[in-house]
Amino acid sequence: MRAHPVDRPADLDVVRDSYDRVADNYAHMVATTGLGDIRRHPWLKASIDAFADTVGELGPVLDVGCGPGTVTGYLAERGLDVSGVDLSPRMIENARRLHPRCRFSVASATELDLGEASLGGVLGWWSLFNLPRDVLPQVLALFARALKPGGHFITATHVGDEDAVRTEAYGGVPVRWTTHKWRPEQLLDLIEQAGLHLVAELRLPAEEYSGPGLVVMAKRPG
Repeated sequence: MRAHPVDRPADLDVVRDSYDRVADNYAHMVATTGLGDIRRHPWLKASIDAFADTVGELGPVLDVGCGPGTVTGYLAERGLDVSGVDLSPRMIENARRLHPRCRFSVASATELDLGEASLGGVLGWWSLFNLPRDVLPQVLALFARALKPGGHFITATHVGDEDAVRTEAYGGVPVRWTTHKWRPEQLLDLIEQAGLHLVAELRLPAEEYSGPGLVVMAKRPG
């Protein structure tokens, strides 16, 4: 049993089923349009590159909510000891197919059994916004404990004043999940309250396919 259990979101099974339904369409979209591929977005790529440069010598890296493994595969190409986890079994099937040399497993961010100071880096790359507002702080605290002193956490997410309930996604597939949006200053406060020191932030304006976003990198103090 974990020493620091995290509350299970009430809608976890519904969210898992929804991502299973869109997994194939999403993986196809990334492969054919580049949407969601950091190589097509210079500022997101620069953020991931900075993260990789920082944690490359610190030990294992975990990509939480890895989807079809796009960023996991990129970090592996850069020589990092990286593995990915995702709530959706179908997303993980796609990740294993697309990135057969990488390690992937099925798990929610709320189900991870992470050892104290066991990781050099953790990513929550456009993957933590489905966590309820009372659960996200618990997950951030879990990540902070799992990082080695000097280890880094990077996250990217949607920002705004209101939550958005999705009923269809990626080609009109029926889904049911809530995108919990935070104001940048609120998310920064949560990360600091988890015990991490802020390193950098990047604010992204709204684009054709999404609203404004935020990238944050933080580290566990040495």
